[in-house]
Formats: sequence, C-alpha cells, structure tokens
Amino acid sequence: MGWKSIHRWLGLTVGTLAVVLGITGALLAVDPVDQAWQAPSAEPGLTVAVLAERVTNTVADAAEIRRLPSGAIVVYSFAGEQPRASYVDPADGRVLGTWQASTLPRWVKNLHRSLLLGDAGRWGAAGTALAMGVLCASALVLLLRRMGGWRRLTGRVRGTLAQRIHVVAGRVVLAVLCLTSITGLTMSASTLGLVELDGRAEPEVLSVATGQADVPASQFAALQGIAVADLRKLTLPSATDPEDTWKITTAQGQGWIDRHSGRMLAWQDATWAQRIHGWAVVLHTGNAAWPWAVVLGLAGASVLLFWLSGFVIWWQARGQAPRITGNAPLAQADVLVFVASEGGSTWGFAQTLHDALAQGGHRVHTGALEDFRTTPAARQVFVLAATYGDGQAPAHAGHALDRIARLAAGTVPVTVLGFGDRQFPAFCAFAVALEQTLRQRGWPALLPLECIHQQSSQQFALWGRALSQALGEPLVLEHVPRLPHTVALRLTARKDYPGATGQPASVLRFAWPAGSLGRRHGLARFAAGDLVGIVPPGSGVPRYYSLASGSQDGFLEICVRLMPGGLCSTHLLGLKAGDTITAFIRPNPAFALPRGRRPVLLIGAGSGVAPLAGFIRRNEARRPMHLYFGGRDPARDFYFGDDLQQWLGDDRLASLQTAFSRIADGGGYVQDALRRDAERVRGLVAQGALVRVCGSRTMAHDVARTLDALLAPMQLSVSALKDEERYAEDVF
Repeated sequence: MGWKSIHRWLGLTVGTLAVVLGITGALLAVDPVDQAWQAPSAEPGLTVAVLAERVTNTVADAAEIRRLPSGAIVVYSFAGEQPRASYVDPADGRVLGTWQASTLPRWVKNLHRSLLLGDAGRWGAAGTALAMGVLCASALVLLLRRMGGWRRLTGRVRGTLAQRIHVVAGRVVLAVLCLTSITGLTMSASTLGLVELDGRAEPEVLSVATGQADVPASQFAALQGIAVADLRKLTLPSATDPEDTWKITTAQGQGWIDRHSGRMLAWQDATWAQRIHGWAVVLHTGNAAWPWAVVLGLAGASVLLFWLSGFVIWWQARGQAPRITGNAPLAQADVLVFVASEGGSTWGFAQTLHDALAQGGHRVHTGALEDFRTTPAARQVFVLAATYGDGQAPAHAGHALDRIARLAAGTVPVTVLGFGDRQFPAFCAFAVALEQTLRQRGWPALLPLECIHQQSSQQFALWGRALSQALGEPLVLEHVPRLPHTVALRLTARKDYPGATGQPASVLRFAWPAGSLGRRHGLARFAAGDLVGIVPPGSGVPRYYSLASGSQDGFLEICVRLMPGGLCSTHLLGLKAGDTITAFIRPNPAFALPRGRRPVLLIGAGSGVAPLAGFIRRNEARRPMHLYFGGRDPARDFYFGDDLQQWLGDDRLASLQTAFSRIADGGGYVQDALRRDAERVRGLVAQGALVRVCGSRTMAHDVARTLDALLAPMQLSVSALKDEERYAEDVF
C-alpha cells in the first residue's frame, strides 16, 4: 500500500476520532491561557526559601505550596477541618483569592483522554495518536512529492479550493500536529503503565528531634539555591510531628529537608522518564507556556478543517478517478500497466489493454505511473504515457521520471507507449524521456517505443498486433474512446474576423449551463485559462480551446481560427446562433494567475490572446496588467480589439503594445515589441511580475529566447522564472 492510500484511508477512518481529539484539545488549550491571567507569577530570581517564608508568615496553617504551570502560586491549607486552596501574591505572600480547578467541563477532559470509555478509551486515544503520527508522516511525503521537494515546499499551491486549503494548512501546522501526536503517545505510555516514570522507593528520612525550634524557611540553605521558577511543589511538615520533614519537588528531582537545621537530608534526581514526560506534558498541553497553548488550540481546531477538505478531495477524486474494472492486486499480477494521463483519455486505452490481456489469461494490475514498481510475480510491465504542454509529464506524474531514474534496474521488460499530437514539436516528449531513462538504467523492453498520434484507435490496434506477436499469444486491441461527462452548450453570439487568407476566425460565446446540470458535470466553476474540450461530430477525440471567460462572467467564450482540414474548427466556425456543441471542462491550474498585487506581463499572438483577455476581463481589482499582442493585420485579426480598448479605458488593462507583421510599420512580431520595450520589461520583472505566454509553439519559443536575452543583464532567465513559478505557457 502506497503513502497516498495510507493517508487517504487513515484520514477517512481514524480521522473522525482525530477530529474529536483535535476539537477537545483546542478547548482544553483555553485552560493554560486562562490560568496565565488569573494571578501574578513570581518575580525573576525569587528563591523558594524567601517564598516559603512569606507564605508561612501570612498563612499560618499552610500545608503545601505549589507553583502552577502558568506561574501562579497556590497555597493549600485548612480552615479547621475544611481544606482550602488560595492564590497568593509571591511578592508578599498575601492571599489574593480562592483557587479553583479548571472550569472546563470534566467530560471534555475525559472525552479527550479516554473517549469517555475508561481504560479501553485510553487505549483508543493512544491508537488515534499513533494513527495521527502516521498521517503526519504520510502527509509530509505526499506534500514533498506534490511541491517537488524541500526547496519548493513554500511555493504556490495549485489545484482545487479544497486541495489548496488542505496543502496550505498542512504546511502551517503539520509540524505541530506531528509533535502533539508524539507527545500524546509519550503521555499515554505512562498512563497505560507501559513506561514506569519512577519505580524507586522514597528514602527513609526523619528530622533529628533535638528539642530545637524549627529554623525559619528563609534560612534553609537547601532552599536558598532553588529558584521559584523551578518549583513544582513544597510540602510543609506537620506541626504535631517533630520528626516530619519538608519535601520539595522540582523539575530536576525531589528532596527531603530537615526542619530543625534546614539542610538537605536526601535527594533523588528525576529519572529520564520523568524528564521526558514533563516536557511532553508542556508541549502537549501548553501548560507553563500560554502562547504555545494558543498555537496548540489553533492546530487542534485545524484538524476539522483538514478532515473536511480531505473528505472533499477524496469525494471529488472518487468521481473523477479512472475505474479499472477487473484490477488484480499488485502483488498477484503477472502484468503491470502504469498510466500517465493529463485529461484522462489515456486511462481508456489502458483499460482496453488491461481487458485484452486479462482475456488472454493474465492477471493484470493497472495503476498510476507515480506508483511505478515491479513485483516478484510480474513478467511484463507496460507504461502508457501522455505528454502535456511542452514535453512535460501530466500533473499527477510530475515527479515519476525522477523516481524511476533512482530505481535499480530490474529484469522485467518495461515497454513504453506514448500518446501525443504530431503538430507539436515536443510530440510524445515525456514518453521519449521515459524510454531513454529506462534503457539507460538497464531495463529491458519487449517492444521499442511507439507513439500514438491524436489518440488514434487504428494506430493503437496496430501496436496491439505487434504486441501479440512479441508475446506469442492472440491479442486484439479494439479501443472505443471514453470521454468525460459532457454537456450541450448553446451558441448565443459570435464576432467574426477575416483573418489571414483561408484562415478566418471567430470569437464564439456560449450560454453557461447553470444549475444542477452544470454542477454535476463540472461546469459550475471554471476560470479564464482553463480548457474546454469540444467533441466534433463524427469523432470521439476532443479538441481543446483556452477559455476567454470564467463562470463568474455568466458565459463561456473561446476564440477559434480555421485550421486547413480541421474537423473541429470547421464545425465551430459553421455554427449559427442557437446551435449547440458537445463539451466538457478541463482545469488548467498551471496557467492560472495567483491572487495578489504583483504586476502581470501578458504575451499573446493570434487566437492565443483569448485566455489573456479573460484575465483582463476579471481584473476588477485593477492589478497592473500589461499586454503585448501580436497579429498580422489589425483590420483582419485584432481579436478582442474593442474589448481591449474598453479595458484600457477603465484601467483593467494598464498598457497595450501591439505588433502586426503583415502591414507597413506594423512593428513586426510580438517579440520585436518586447525588444523595443526592453527597459520596461526588465523593470516589470524586477518588480516581481508574473509572465503568461499564449500562442503557437513557435511563437512561445521565440518569445522565450527574446526574454532570455533581455533578462541576461539581470542574471535572470525564463528557466529561472519558471523555477520561481512566475512564468507559464499555454501553447498549441
């Protein structure tokens, strides 16, 4: 079982008890804070000898002096036969008022310590503390994987709202929760009798009865060297027993003092178990450190936030996670299939391969690439890897390649099948990187790398024939594409542009499917820069377009340019008002703009301006946004031109620089506009600007080269900005 599974199932099961312990712990953390404000503590440097003298002068029948963890001094005495406890002022021993134990309901403590179940409940609370420790360990592992290591641990968190809450809160209080788990286990060990704090017998000591009067406490040499800050308890001798002694307990140990001479008769150092237990009590409860109690209270309350956000994450993943039918347990499978998929379509091919192999008598286990491993029973391993963006791994498998590179080579053949689109220069680049890494590490392969173009079922079937021959057994791969849930979007408006010769374009606006239908299919919330997958008639393969709007705008808008022979673009540009399309949303969190006031440098060309226009449209806070737009002819392809001028007027857009390559004095290409504005660009980057680039892959490559040259005097580069999560591309 992997760390993710451990974290998920412990969180969903034991997490419920952890919520109870966390909330009750937060309530109990109020007690140290309350005590710290009840009465004054001793002045620095005050000795126990002086304190004892002051108290005995004002409380004649004092039996015991205690220093509470809050620092307040309490004296126990008797009024006749009636015991009483009083706060005293350590400055003069004056009684300030009655001391009472915590006013918090006793059942809150019992619920926290034993779940109201006595000894059995104490074992349950200890088990929950242990589970919390494992949860914290698994959370740290998953957090480091998600963020990309220790160096990026404080980086920006991407994902859904629940994911961001879960991760950000975890970074803040994970260490505190782990500490409370360890200290809770330490305290439980002594409570349950698993660890004995002190098994030693007290020494036989008696004061020497000489008929002398008791020495005043202020003259006790044994107490003159002990600061009140170290005191826990000082027990006074009985007035009717001349052989009775004083007994002092500190964090360092306990001692017995002769009442007639004031000298120490015997001393026992605190055991290591007692010292560790004492620290555990302070760290777990906040006693003796009320600011720490506040931290503990907030951390305890956060457990509910963790559980709720974790449950939401699990529920969302449950609805989105691929379900491989007939999945054999990993340890029993003789064929392993690992998948890296950005939009989920590669899982459909994995299911087809899985089913075909299972029909041939194999026990097949299919899982995500980040869980890559081999087992003694495995005879073949297949990796189905899609490529995202500019040759990147899908988000969930972002660190899988590094992990595989660290593994020792095995003897089981590992065969890689890539999925991509040949129109991109980085066609199947992630699959190629996997293939190279595996071979360099010495892993054998049953078949050489094959790459599937645009999720071609025909090409997949041909690969299946080659696999059948290599395995020496019949195998048929008949794949029917599996799409996410889709909805019908109705066209409400369009604005047409003539574009370049033979390549007209349109900005298309569709009605937003509000209500339960949209929520059920993931369209209730989307943002500019996310992607809409559109399935053209006669094809099961979606085409993706960047959104120029968010759900808050009340509509869904895209910019489409006709691609020669393009099935989807031809379909879209042929739509009339009222016509519908079949679509679904795919989040694109890597391109999203984080909140803040840092300036934003937007660079787009052609229809790539669409998501950038969406960012500007939602810039109601008037964050400084600067757009560099490249086209061919302002009369033919200045997409969103009227909107951009309006946004300039109301300060949603701080500045607009254009470059048109097909007209005289048009300014060339967008990278030329950047060069002309070199000092301004460097100034924005120096201010911490975020950079977003959208357009063709060639354009994005040229822009990156231009920015590298512009930023070189600052010892910066596009690569460095990417490492700081300030630079992102959406290319096609």
